Amino acid sequence: MIDPYFAGTTCATVGCMPSKLLIAAGEAAHRVRQAGTFGVRTQEPVIDGPAVLSRLRDQRDAFVGAVQYSLEDLPDGICLKARAAFSGPDRLHLDDSRTVSFRTAVIATGAEPVLPEPYHDLGDRILTNESLFELEDLPESIGVIGAGPLGLELAQALARLGVRVEVFDMDETLAGLEPGEIEASLREPLQAEFPIHLGVKPEPSRAEDGARLRWGDGEEATFTHLLVSAGRKPQLDGLNLNAAGIETDDHGTPRFDAKTMQCGASPVFIAGDADHALPVLHEASAEGTIAGANAARWPDVAPMTRKTRLQIMFTEPNFASVGEVPDKKDGHVAGRVDYRDQGRAKAMARNQGICEIYAARGSGKLTGAVLVGPGIEHIAHLLAWSIEHGASANELLSNPFYHPTLEEGLKTALQDICKTLSLEKPGGFDEGPLPGDWQA
Repeated sequence: MIDPYFAGTTCATVGCMPSKLLIAAGEAAHRVRQAGTFGVRTQEPVIDGPAVLSRLRDQRDAFVGAVQYSLEDLPDGICLKARAAFSGPDRLHLDDSRTVSFRTAVIATGAEPVLPEPYHDLGDRILTNESLFELEDLPESIGVIGAGPLGLELAQALARLGVRVEVFDMDETLAGLEPGEIEASLREPLQAEFPIHLGVKPEPSRAEDGARLRWGDGEEATFTHLLVSAGRKPQLDGLNLNAAGIETDDHGTPRFDAKTMQCGASPVFIAGDADHALPVLHEASAEGTIAGANAARWPDVAPMTRKTRLQIMFTEPNFASVGEVPDKKDGHVAGRVDYRDQGRAKAMARNQGICEIYAARGSGKLTGAVLVGPGIEHIAHLLAWSIEHGASANELLSNPFYHPTLEEGLKTALQDICKTLSLEKPGGFDEGPLPGDWQA
């Protein structure tokens, strides 16, 4: 294993875990403010920014320590602290002048934040997910560039902790969603907490004690900091991929087989954020398993089955994309549940979001879902597992649904699917009868 830092995983150091710690702090403040909805009178919470960030780093460092401890368990000589580049199809040159010969190799160099050119000259007023968590105190105000999952998660958490936040994005919708009611059911509750400017490309410049953004028809705002969340790019610079005979695409990323993780016909494999395909931890872990196994058995490389796709955004309401979401509904039927009118969600005053579940026309087998609502991080897992095991909407309805729960809301969408399929194929669409409560 060759790494210049051995600092820990992206997830533990600057990604999943510190962001969720910040979200947890923001949720605590939000619940205090929301208590009056239930007749519980409270004062406005006092946010101790240094304490918030100190707890975040303490917990983050414990997660990182667990990763580093696992590395310390490896035999001596396995971990080489250096930076590597290919010097041939079976050789690496290290920046400390050592040379490593290999039978096979795995590229797992991760990714780094993209910082567009206009933001390069703003110095310490620019933050990314790799610097935000190192602040000693919460910023007074922050402009967030990018309305993807990471930008929105951090924006909402910071806004709930008393930071003045505004979000900017060139796209017309949030988180890559298609225009429509589902996207609106995510955007509207977020916009109630902080301004979101879509379809704009702000121009940054220095300002006294901060940075200024100008956009649209003469609009402008000044912030103490700008958080650039414009995506991440694979860390491949300096690897000298040409020397290894690896073919790359127009972005300089190796061309690889997603079922074997092999780069072309070479003895080099790739895994994780370095391949710029599915930049989430559980996918990186799965890719590492595939790449490692095939590197060990090369040249007898074997394709391996990939798991059902699952991506979750931890805003409130949650957003998740599960499985294969059809670009068009051809060949699929859809069922919908509106959590704005769902019983348990209303009881908790978390009644936000619309969910849509897709099933194959004819069989009723679930194929995917787009979900916005409360508790979606859990509901998305239930649907992903169901898709993984080939379950149909009818089969899911045959399971128990406790009342009143958020999961119970799925029945509405699943019943929609069953009703549509029954109308299309009189006499039933699969081997079993419809569940008794739906027949009634």
